[in-house]
Amino acid sequence: MITGGGRARPHAREVTRYLSSLSARQLGRRQEAAERAISEMGVTFTVYSEGQNIDRAWPFDIIPRTVSASEWQRVEHGLQQRLTALNAFVDDVYNDQRIVKDGKVPAELLETSENYLPECVGIRPPHGAWAHICGSDLVRDADGTIYVLEDNLRVPSGVSYMLENRIVTKQVFPELFSRNRILPVDDYPSQLFDTLASLSPRPLDYPVVVVLTPGIYNSAYFEHSYLAQSMGVALVEGGDLTVGDDDCVYMRTIAGLERVDVIYRRVNDTFLDPECFRPDSLLGVPGLMRAWRAGNVGIANAPGAGVADDKLVYAFVPDIIRYYLDEEPVLPNVPTLACVRDDERDRVLADLDNLVVKPVNESGGYGMLIGPMATRKAVAQFRRLIKTNPRNYVAQPVLSLSTAPTLIGGTLSPRHLDLRPFTLHGERQFVTAGGLTRVALVEGSLVVNSSQGGGSKDTWIVQSGDES
Repeated sequence: MITGGGRARPHAREVTRYLSSLSARQLGRRQEAAERAISEMGVTFTVYSEGQNIDRAWPFDIIPRTVSASEWQRVEHGLQQRLTALNAFVDDVYNDQRIVKDGKVPAELLETSENYLPECVGIRPPHGAWAHICGSDLVRDADGTIYVLEDNLRVPSGVSYMLENRIVTKQVFPELFSRNRILPVDDYPSQLFDTLASLSPRPLDYPVVVVLTPGIYNSAYFEHSYLAQSMGVALVEGGDLTVGDDDCVYMRTIAGLERVDVIYRRVNDTFLDPECFRPDSLLGVPGLMRAWRAGNVGIANAPGAGVADDKLVYAFVPDIIRYYLDEEPVLPNVPTLACVRDDERDRVLADLDNLVVKPVNESGGYGMLIGPMATRKAVAQFRRLIKTNPRNYVAQPVLSLSTAPTLIGGTLSPRHLDLRPFTLHGERQFVTAGGLTRVALVEGSLVVNSSQGGGSKDTWIVQSGDES
């Protein structure tokens, strides 16, 4: 929002001018109003703590994060390019494996992946799309470069909070929306429905779409119910669905069985079908994979899409883009060292104190080592873990993440943040105008996840007069 010289950037001038006109007390009242609205709207997230599920009000900072529309055009293009290439990769992995045969990706990378599902071999879903909803985590470094930190292709969450953040901000700062040209985000539910509808095996104007949730104790249940309601579709659990002798999926209703065309699943792969994966799963639907393989139901995201969600695969994404699209990546990766490679593992072990080390299949900021902030004991522990299972770890430099003004104790203070925009891929692609900005509320912290004390901001893609 502010340059190094203390001046407002062009797309943030109106916002900073207005905020400067408010006293600390007035800002505090706006923050209190936002928190009341969040409480009244029931916007919550769940933290798993000591075996208990604790619902907490969504942590929200009223100071918006601003991005220029001209810069966002490039980001949008880069996200579309990235998801197109990743979908081509997943489709190739489960079919011809050309990229392996051509030596661009090592076979052992797939053979040792926890997210590779042999049950998906030979399937070709509609539009060649396996990941229909992708939540990419972006960060800006000290030099202004926007990097893709990771791709989330299995069951990415957070979009409901993006939508709620906008609703609350409009209530808190209605005057700013009349003074700025801020691109809207409220069309996401209709775009999501259109994406899901494009997967229907039946040529219907309004196919039967459902959202499959693990249930009320899942940490993202608020989002599951929010999106189902926003799209006007049924929210179901595994027990609400059944697969008939015709290999079609049906929903149990008070009027009898109703055929389901598309399932937006928020259940992890191995719990989807007890016939095919975990036999003890009570969250899935027996026979669901059989129905999907037969082409009688669409599933988003498709089972098996997570093979491209591996942080080790992430290291190869630039090569994947070049291989399938014959293009240079628009958005760069953070430089990544793969511990499975001997030379790169040696570099990681020699420099653990200065690197961020991540397990390849964890999310939410769990299981990481941030070298400069870690204790000697933690560093020693990770040294042992890497030597024991090098395939499970990658390392990256500690980025000097950008900051934005954040209201802390009544005072505006800089806090580190990231951004998760959402990209849809069906008959066509769609990228949200902005996304979920997550902010580390603890001074100096680089961990932005809400489950670990982070908060969020509304993200404004601002179109200035010279961009019209």
